[in-house]
Amino acid sequence: MPHQHFLLHKPYGYLSQFVGEAKKKKLGEFHDFPPGIMAIGRLDEDSEGLLLLTTDGRMSELVRGKKIEKEYYAQVDGLIDDQAIEHLQTGVEIGIHDVKYLTSPCAARRLDPAPAFAPRTRKIRDDRHGPTSWVSITLTEGKYRQVRKMTAAVGFPTLRLLRVRVGSLWLADLAPGAVVEVADFGV
Repeated sequence: MPHQHFLLHKPYGYLSQFVGEAKKKKLGEFHDFPPGIMAIGRLDEDSEGLLLLTTDGRMSELVRGKKIEKEYYAQVDGLIDDQAIEHLQTGVEIGIHDVKYLTSPCAARRLDPAPAFAPRTRKIRDDRHGPTSWVSITLTEGKYRQVRKMTAAVGFPTLRLLRVRVGSLWLADLAPGAVVEVADFGV
């Protein structure tokens, strides 16, 4: 039987899994997926955006590899400056399970104007807490909560995080919770 592949816009508040704690929202709520389906990589419960799903373990390994870029848009606390962007690009020290880790150089840029995403189901914060800004960060690695730790390390904690691209696949106008079956991922 041929493998099946899907694109999903994972909304805020869902786990990137199909089984687990009964009280947590899971991906199976969005579609009647085939047996053996797996998420390629993870987006934590607080993160949103493009999630690839497949029944093909080899494809999962390929996409998670360091040759495939993953691009994230992060809404950060404050107006991110050129110095912080440059620091993100050259690598920052973050902690991964109590071990210090220097991130690999990456592409980072300020997003102006801000991207126009659907409002999150849970409000981020009030405007009275000060300005926010958006940054694009493109990685080929994927450590635990890496983007959040990177923006915090340069003084601009992440308030909202969306993965917008994996390789040549874009989130584009896929609505939160929407699922699209594709022939392959083209990677």
